[in-house]
Amino acid sequence: MTSAESGPSASIASFWDAFAASFDEEADHGLRDPAVRTAWAERLRSWMPASPADVLDVGCGTGSLSLVLAEQGHRPVGVDLAPLMIEQARRKLTAAGFDAAMMVGDASDPPARAGTSFDVVLSRHLLWTLPDPREALRRWIGLLRPGGRLVLIEGRWASAEPGDDQLYEGKSEPMPWAGGVEAERLLATLRPLVDTARVEPLPDPVLWGRAIQDERYAVVAFA
Repeated sequence: MTSAESGPSASIASFWDAFAASFDEEADHGLRDPAVRTAWAERLRSWMPASPADVLDVGCGTGSLSLVLAEQGHRPVGVDLAPLMIEQARRKLTAAGFDAAMMVGDASDPPARAGTSFDVVLSRHLLWTLPDPREALRRWIGLLRPGGRLVLIEGRWASAEPGDDQLYEGKSEPMPWAGGVEAERLLATLRPLVDTARVEPLPDPVLWGRAIQDERYAVVAFA
């Protein structure tokens, strides 16, 4: 999201910056466990077109998925609102020998400097944080080349609580998908916008580093 110095965007950036130092401690964030990393690499490979593909990683966080994509021969571009997350993403990819663009910007409305034409737009666990997820989906689809694909890794968290849609201090806009979004609801939103879409359940605990009780899935949609 934007790097505004004040207002709601700054509040959101500060919220996520506070997690930057510890973000990768979550197994599915840092992909430090070889088994977890391998599991995500296999899933990404199955969702991506043949390499090299141009992939926009919206809400890229510390860049773990972008790094896996780069290792697979793709050309990732990462966008995230939180500057400290982007700093980590840049360091991570640079240390691995990749010159990938990781930039601060609005993940729901990526800046033009990120690019305007991609083979894939990838998002993981971002939609729940957005005040207008439907509009974000429309924008992302608009960035796809003919035949391009949208890959959404999402879920509905069992831990969602009342008031989660007011997560950020100083942010008055509610988040309609706070706590995550059910696969059927997301599919219903996407169907008028894409040619085809399919759901792939992701219950395998190796992906998350632990057993899960809530709904986890990926949607792969083709423009």
